[in-house]
Amino acid sequence: MSQWLALRYKLKPGTEEEVTKIFQAAGHPDPDVRDADGNIIGKLKITLVFMGAELAIRVMEMEGTDFRSVARHISRQPEVAEFEKAIEPYLAEPRDLSTPEGAQAFFRGAGMHNIVCRRREDYGYD
Repeated sequence: MSQWLALRYKLKPGTEEEVTKIFQAAGHPDPDVRDADGNIIGKLKITLVFMGAELAIRVMEMEGTDFRSVARHISRQPEVAEFEKAIEPYLAEPRDLSTPEGAQAFFRGAGMHNIVCRRREDYGYD
């Protein structure tokens, strides 16, 4: 069963265009979420990013794991480190994802949990 997680990025005023380019150019982390021993414990299925005034929201669908494991996994990904370095000057609230503890703190503070997911098929439509 899938779970959804969203992360909020508060941006400095007027930086939306630059941040859009950074998100669009960002590399792709390994979609297989691994534990400390390298065993696959879950999968990142979908990532969406929404941009608004002084705010970006990253939405992720994950399967077979929880947000703590995803935070640890993401903190070890070189593509994420490059993205974080690029976006840092545009953030209204600085944070550190270079360690699993820092990533978990960011996920706790900026994380948003899903409360509604409505799919057409859930209501009997083809």
